[in-house]
Amino acid sequence: MSIQIEGLNHRQRALADVLWLMNSKEDCQRFIASLHPTMRREAETVVEMMILAVCDEVDTVAESQQILSKFRLTGR
Repeated sequence: MSIQIEGLNHRQRALADVLWLMNSKEDCQRFIASLHPTMRREAETVVEMMILAVCDEVDTVAESQQILSKFRLTGR
């Protein structure tokens, strides 16, 4: 998957590239925690932008509705 985020500066693009290569949420959190507070805030903003960009790519939820339907609670 490839996402596009408009308006990132050079440092934010570099942070996004590093974060995109991480293998887990925990890896991202450890990396962000290791940064200077100013950079940490910028990295957290980049993560939020990445999440929103991925959400914007969702076209349909039909497949997920089908999978999740077996876990719905029913009234008794």
